[in-house]
Amino acid sequence: MGVETERKFLLKDHSWREQVTSLPKKLTQGYFLRAQGGPTVRVRIADDRAFLTVKGRSKGTENLTRSEFEYQIPLGDAAAMLEELCGTRVVKKLRFCVAGPDGFVWEIDEYLDLNAGLFTAEIELPDADIPFVKPHWLGAEVSGDKRYSNGSLSVSPFSEWGKDE
Repeated sequence: MGVETERKFLLKDHSWREQVTSLPKKLTQGYFLRAQGGPTVRVRIADDRAFLTVKGRSKGTENLTRSEFEYQIPLGDAAAMLEELCGTRVVKKLRFCVAGPDGFVWEIDEYLDLNAGLFTAEIELPDADIPFVKPHWLGAEVSGDKRYSNGSLSVSPFSEWGKDE
C-alpha cells in the first residue's frame, strides 16, 4: 500500500522561480464524485502520461498522512474519463520543481483558469515528524485547510472565494 505524507504552503513571493531548473509540467486533473468521508479519486494527465489515483482519508492530528494508490493508464482513457466522468470538477495547473538544500524536492503549483492567482508549494516527506528546511519564499502552511486541496478547488475554485460573504 502506498502512503503519502505531504505538507502544503502558500508562497510569500515569486523568488522561487530563480531556482527552477526544468520546464514545468502541465497538469490537468479531474475528480470523481465523492461520497461523504469516502476516498478521493482523480484522473490526471501530466504532459503525455496519464494516471488514476485513489487517496484515502487523512490521518493524524495534522492530517498530513494518507494512503495513496496510483496507476498509469492509457492517455485516451484518461481523456475520456475527464470528459465523461469528471464534468466541471477539473483543476489545471503548471508544476515546477525546486530542489531544497536538504535534498527534498518542492513541487510548486501555479493554478490556471478558475484557480488563477493561487500558488502553492508541497513537500513530500518519508514521515510526518521529519524536519526540513523552509525556503525563504515559503508562506503560511495550509496543510490542514481543506479549501486548498485540489479536490476542493475543483468544486470551489479560488476565484469564487469570498463572493458569498
